Amino acid sequence: MAVTDEAIGKIKDMLIRGELKAGDRLPPEKELSERLGLSRSSLREAVKALELIRVLDVRRGDGTYVTSLDAKLLNEAVAFVVDLHQDRSILELFEVRRILEPATAHLAASKITPDELLALRGTMEGIDENTAVEELVAHDLEFHSIITEAAGNDYLGSLLEALSSSTVRARIWRGLTQEKAVAHTLAEHKAIADALERGDAELVRALVTVHISGVENWLRQAL
Repeated sequence: MAVTDEAIGKIKDMLIRGELKAGDRLPPEKELSERLGLSRSSLREAVKALELIRVLDVRRGDGTYVTSLDAKLLNEAVAFVVDLHQDRSILELFEVRRILEPATAHLAASKITPDELLALRGTMEGIDENTAVEELVAHDLEFHSIITEAAGNDYLGSLLEALSSSTVRARIWRGLTQEKAVAHTLAEHKAIADALERGDAELVRALVTVHISGVENWLRQAL
């Protein structure tokens, strides 16, 4: 494993130094292993590991390429790890969300467009106490996604998307067990949308903090 780690580190250094860039094709295995002073087997293992985390793309019969290194692509690995967490470890993920989402919404307050505001309010149409929990979850995910996209930070957006994917079950539990969950969520979302429309960044930050904290506090009692 130490040899593979060394190989991964050397490829990473090539990326950092700019010797390899997004979309580049890696040199043939024999040439690259000699250049880096690695065995071909350790290089092969490193390539497999970097393919798993979407840094490299192995195309059979064509070669190995550096991916786009897009934030969304790279954070797929984060989403995979996050989805493995269960029970009380989910609380730590909510703590991360409580830090990141209000800051993201604060950024969005000065950047959100009229079309995005319209889409944000559109997510709430047709949602009421008779709405299925699954639809409420879909609405909640879309609502927060629009705000994150409005913030204009791809890394924040993809990281929050990865974190949100693991919380779907918690949201469903909340909807199934808490009375008036739909009305409560809609009221919070409407207040956030109103504050965003006014461009009141500090109020938006506060409202999103309260919104995320409410789910987190419920989860603490439920676990």
